[in-house]
Amino acid sequence: KSLEKLSSGFCINRAADDAAGLSISEGLRAQVGGLKVAVRNTQDGVSVAQTAEGALNEVTSILQRMRDLSVQAANAGATDTAAASAANKEMSQLNAELNRIGETTAFGQSKLLGGSFGATTKTVAGTAQSASDITTAVDAIKAGADLSFNISTVSGKSTQSDGVTPLAIPVTITAEDVKNVTTGQDFAAVVNAKISSALKDNGFQGTEISMTARTKMADNAGTTEPMTSFQLQGAGEFATDLSAMGVGATYEDIAGGNTGKFQVGANKDERISINIGAVDAETLGTGVLDLTKDPDTAIEVLDKALQSVSDSRASLGAVQNRFEHTINNLNVAVENLSASESR
Repeated sequence: KSLEKLSSGFCINRAADDAAGLSISEGLRAQVGGLKVAVRNTQDGVSVAQTAEGALNEVTSILQRMRDLSVQAANAGATDTAAASAANKEMSQLNAELNRIGETTAFGQSKLLGGSFGATTKTVAGTAQSASDITTAVDAIKAGADLSFNISTVSGKSTQSDGVTPLAIPVTITAEDVKNVTTGQDFAAVVNAKISSALKDNGFQGTEISMTARTKMADNAGTTEPMTSFQLQGAGEFATDLSAMGVGATYEDIAGGNTGKFQVGANKDERISINIGAVDAETLGTGVLDLTKDPDTAIEVLDKALQSVSDSRASLGAVQNRFEHTINNLNVAVENLSASESR
């Protein structure tokens, strides 16, 4: 053993040399390796924040120019309709550039300003709905038992516009709706169409929602009972959530879709999150401004848009500084743990 230690340069070459020491050494080595990866992860976080902040800097310049045009158009004593119309044309081009920046700003394959930053693909667990359960549900509906449920959360909101009344958007699927359904994909299309229609009727646009729902089967006699074999629960694009509910199926999870999480430690759940909001003419409210009709409203909207973008830039700057301190701390930890392992 002594010769082996001399030739290898290691105090421990096998577990028999020092069982407890080997366990401690391997644990330290795992920590050091994880911390080194965490340093790179955190450096990526800095780069993401810098990329997003750089794009938002240009967005700020665009909004400033829009505000200048609005102030110019508000000078009714010296600005005629033709001049205001010309300003509107420039506003249109600036809005197009806002949309382009929002759509194309990316870090690798991650879109940073499109509203989907941090969206992940998740795998349905073993308790997910199986194909046979979907068949059972469809057969029950075809037999005359309606499937009904309430959408209680849309885009993170659980109350109506008054901020008090609980949100409860009813959706009902009848035998007529599923008469041509033969596959899970068909059923997904029916459910998605029903949900989209219900959302549209209640002032919501699009199908990408964060939703929690309770389901029940209501028979034609007026009594109800829980339908436990078909749960409409989850977050993400509801269409893909229902299109393949078998074990191992994947779906896009857009809950908290503007938040990216960075693993900055060697252990689980040691993360720092970055929130980056969507940037486009619709989100900022600039897409509908008309300088020929109401330049004062345009000024007000642009002030709010500038404040929103400035807040986002401030948050990104703050998290960049935090990342820098995190990197310094990780490097110190790597150095100290490496020294401990060598002893």
